[in-house]
Amino acid sequence: MRIGIVALQGDVREHQTLLERLGVEVRWIRREEDLQGVEGVIFPGGESTTQRRLLKRSGLWDRLRAEIQDGLPAYGTCAGAILLSHVTDEEEGYGMNLLPVKIRRNAWGRQKESFEAPVRLVNEEKPFPGVFIRAPRIQDPGEAEVLGTLEDGEPVLVRKGHLMISTFHPELTEDLRIHQWFLKMVEEAYETEKS
Repeated sequence: MRIGIVALQGDVREHQTLLERLGVEVRWIRREEDLQGVEGVIFPGGESTTQRRLLKRSGLWDRLRAEIQDGLPAYGTCAGAILLSHVTDEEEGYGMNLLPVKIRRNAWGRQKESFEAPVRLVNEEKPFPGVFIRAPRIQDPGEAEVLGTLEDGEPVLVRKGHLMISTFHPELTEDLRIHQWFLKMVEEAYETEKS
């Protein structure tokens, strides 16, 4: 399996490390041609405004949007979650609006309000070590399936079809479960396409 990571800014190497531990070939996506042959794509955590500007400047914004609309599985963490969703606190079209989830940028506050908290995952006994850095908040998951919540039930990991987002950074932990879920989602997308 070959997974692309949007490599214009953010936690690229951290995602790569976890994916390689899972035996996956990784390709950095910096130009449109880098998308050739990837079976899924990760939008990393980082700074959403910077990533958005670089994606538009490189021509990747429209190409990625079209590929994902056409069925390319995608997973966004923190800033990546913002880029894939409908952003409520910015101008219309700030995000790609590919996932029908309403999300608010930096909703927990500034860098100093960053925190760690256990995330309850569906069908898992052991909580996931959630790392929240200037994290967005999911205001309305819409039709997306909630896969992970904070203790109070607030959704922080959701999926709809071939798209998944988390408002926390699993790439900053040693826990491989979320990346395993994404790879399973990629496999399911391709099995569905074949049948």
